Amino acid sequence: MKKLLLLAVSHVTALLVGFAAGVYLLPILIAPDAPTATEAARLSEGAAFSGTFRRELKDSDALHWGEGRVSIGREHVTLVGRIAPGPDYKLYLSPEFVETEADFKRLKPTMQRIGDVKTFENFVVPLPAGVDPSRYTTVIVWCETFSEFITAARYR
Repeated sequence: MKKLLLLAVSHVTALLVGFAAGVYLLPILIAPDAPTATEAARLSEGAAFSGTFRRELKDSDALHWGEGRVSIGREHVTLVGRIAPGPDYKLYLSPEFVETEADFKRLKPTMQRIGDVKTFENFVVPLPAGVDPSRYTTVIVWCETFSEFITAARYR
Protein backbone atom coordinates (compact mmCIF):
# COMPACT_ATOMS: atom_id res chain seq x y z
CA MET A 1 0.00 0.00 0.00
CA LYS A 2 2.83 2.41 0.91
CA LYS A 3 4.58 1.67 -2.37
CA LEU A 4 1.36 2.35 -4.33
CA LEU A 5 0.86 5.68 -2.54
CA LEU A 6 4.47 6.71 -3.20
CA LEU A 7 4.07 5.76 -6.87
CA ALA A 8 0.86 7.81 -7.17
CA VAL A 9 2.42 10.86 -5.49
CA SER A 10 5.51 10.69 -7.72
CA HIS A 11 3.40 10.44 -10.88
CA VAL A 12 1.12 13.32 -9.89
CA THR A 13 4.17 15.43 -9.03
CA ALA A 14 5.77 14.65 -12.40
CA LEU A 15 2.50 15.53 -14.14
CA LEU A 16 2.24 18.87 -12.33
CA VAL A 17 5.87 19.76 -13.04
CA GLY A 18 5.38 18.86 -16.71
CA PHE A 19 2.23 20.95 -16.94
CA ALA A 20 3.91 23.97 -15.30
CA ALA A 21 6.92 23.64 -17.62
CA GLY A 22 4.59 23.45 -20.62
CA VAL A 23 2.69 26.59 -19.59
CA TYR A 24 6.00 28.44 -19.24
CA LEU A 25 7.79 27.04 -22.31
CA LEU A 26 4.99 26.88 -24.89
CA PRO A 27 4.82 30.66 -25.47
CA ILE A 28 8.58 30.69 -25.99
CA LEU A 29 8.43 27.81 -28.47
CA ILE A 30 5.60 29.28 -30.56
CA ALA A 31 6.63 32.95 -30.39
CA PRO A 32 7.18 34.59 -33.79
CA ASP A 33 10.57 36.04 -34.61
CA ALA A 34 11.13 39.20 -32.59
CA PRO A 35 12.22 42.41 -34.29
CA THR A 36 15.90 43.08 -33.87
CA ALA A 37 16.97 45.85 -31.51
CA THR A 38 17.91 47.91 -34.58
CA GLU A 39 14.47 47.42 -36.18
CA ALA A 40 12.64 48.25 -32.94
CA ALA A 41 14.85 51.31 -32.36
CA ARG A 42 14.21 52.51 -35.94
CA LEU A 43 10.44 52.13 -35.47
CA SER A 44 10.59 54.05 -32.20
CA GLU A 45 12.32 57.05 -33.79
CA GLY A 46 10.13 60.11 -33.62
CA ALA A 47 7.88 58.57 -30.97
CA ALA A 48 5.86 61.11 -29.04
CA PHE A 49 6.46 59.39 -25.68
CA SER A 50 8.89 56.98 -24.05
CA GLY A 51 9.46 55.31 -20.71
CA THR A 52 11.44 52.53 -19.10
CA PHE A 53 10.39 49.07 -17.96
CA ARG A 54 12.24 48.27 -14.70
CA ARG A 55 12.53 45.00 -12.78
CA GLU A 56 12.07 46.64 -9.34
CA LEU A 57 8.32 47.20 -9.44
CA LYS A 58 6.22 46.05 -6.45
CA ASP A 59 4.53 43.06 -8.10
CA SER A 60 7.40 42.17 -10.42
CA ASP A 61 9.35 39.07 -9.43
CA ALA A 62 11.64 36.42 -10.94
CA LEU A 63 8.91 35.22 -13.33
CA HIS A 64 7.11 38.54 -14.01
CA TRP A 65 9.31 41.45 -15.08
CA GLY A 66 10.35 43.75 -17.89
CA GLU A 67 13.37 45.88 -18.69
CA GLY A 68 14.13 48.26 -21.50
CA ARG A 69 12.98 51.35 -23.33
CA VAL A 70 9.35 51.48 -24.46
CA SER A 71 8.25 54.08 -27.01
CA ILE A 72 4.72 55.17 -27.94
CA GLY A 73 4.26 56.69 -31.36
CA ARG A 74 1.30 57.49 -33.62
CA GLU A 75 1.24 54.02 -35.17
CA HIS A 76 2.77 51.58 -32.69
CA VAL A 77 4.26 50.86 -29.29
CA THR A 78 7.80 49.45 -29.37
CA LEU A 79 10.12 47.91 -26.82
CA VAL A 80 13.87 47.71 -27.11
CA GLY A 81 14.49 45.34 -24.23
CA ARG A 82 13.07 42.17 -22.72
CA ILE A 83 10.10 40.91 -20.76
CA ALA A 84 9.76 37.63 -18.90
CA PRO A 85 8.29 34.98 -21.20
CA GLY A 86 4.73 33.89 -20.56
CA PRO A 87 1.34 33.23 -22.11
CA ASP A 88 -1.37 35.61 -23.25
CA TYR A 89 0.37 38.94 -22.68
CA LYS A 90 -1.66 42.07 -23.45
CA LEU A 91 -0.50 45.66 -23.74
CA TYR A 92 -2.58 48.38 -22.07
CA LEU A 93 -2.43 52.16 -21.74
CA SER A 94 -3.48 53.47 -18.33
CA PRO A 95 -4.37 56.95 -17.04
CA GLU A 96 -2.40 56.18 -13.85
CA PHE A 97 0.86 54.42 -13.09
CA VAL A 98 0.34 50.96 -11.60
CA GLU A 99 2.78 48.39 -10.30
CA THR A 100 0.48 45.90 -8.58
CA GLU A 101 -2.19 43.44 -9.67
CA ALA A 102 -4.69 45.06 -7.31
CA ASP A 103 -4.17 48.51 -8.86
CA PHE A 104 -4.39 47.06 -12.36
CA LYS A 105 -7.70 45.34 -11.62
CA ARG A 106 -9.07 48.49 -9.98
CA LEU A 107 -8.14 50.71 -12.94
CA LYS A 108 -8.75 48.25 -15.80
CA PRO A 109 -12.12 49.81 -16.76
CA THR A 110 -10.34 53.13 -17.42
CA MET A 111 -7.55 51.56 -19.51
CA GLN A 112 -7.22 51.09 -23.25
CA ARG A 113 -6.17 47.63 -24.44
CA ILE A 114 -3.72 48.03 -27.32
CA GLY A 115 -3.05 44.46 -28.44
CA ASP A 116 -1.14 41.23 -27.97
CA VAL A 117 2.52 41.00 -27.01
CA LYS A 118 3.87 37.91 -28.74
CA THR A 119 7.64 38.33 -28.44
CA PHE A 120 9.75 38.58 -25.33
CA GLU A 121 12.87 40.33 -26.59
CA ASN A 122 11.87 43.56 -28.32
CA PHE A 123 8.35 44.00 -29.59
CA VAL A 124 6.26 46.15 -31.89
CA VAL A 125 2.52 46.34 -31.19
CA PRO A 126 0.34 48.33 -33.61
CA LEU A 127 -1.63 51.16 -32.04
CA PRO A 128 -5.34 50.80 -32.94
CA ALA A 129 -6.88 53.61 -34.99
CA GLY A 130 -8.48 56.29 -32.84
CA VAL A 131 -6.36 55.65 -29.72
CA ASP A 132 -4.82 58.85 -28.37
CA PRO A 133 -1.80 57.99 -26.17
CA SER A 134 -1.75 61.54 -24.76
CA ARG A 135 -4.93 60.64 -22.80
CA TYR A 136 -2.87 58.13 -20.79
CA THR A 137 0.35 58.17 -18.79
CA THR A 138 1.48 54.56 -18.51
CA VAL A 139 2.03 51.48 -20.66
CA ILE A 140 1.48 48.08 -19.00
CA VAL A 141 2.15 44.44 -19.90
CA TRP A 142 -0.43 42.15 -18.30
CA CYS A 143 -0.94 38.36 -18.46
CA GLU A 144 -4.65 37.99 -19.17
CA THR A 145 -4.96 34.23 -18.58
CA PHE A 146 -3.42 34.22 -15.11
CA SER A 147 -4.23 37.83 -14.09
CA GLU A 148 -0.56 38.56 -13.50
CA PHE A 149 1.10 41.97 -13.54
CA ILE A 150 4.27 41.78 -15.63
CA THR A 151 5.63 45.33 -15.90
CA ALA A 152 4.75 48.98 -16.45
CA ALA A 153 6.41 52.22 -17.51
CA ARG A 154 5.27 55.79 -16.98
CA TYR A 155 5.72 57.69 -20.24
CA ARG A 156 4.29 61.08 -19.25
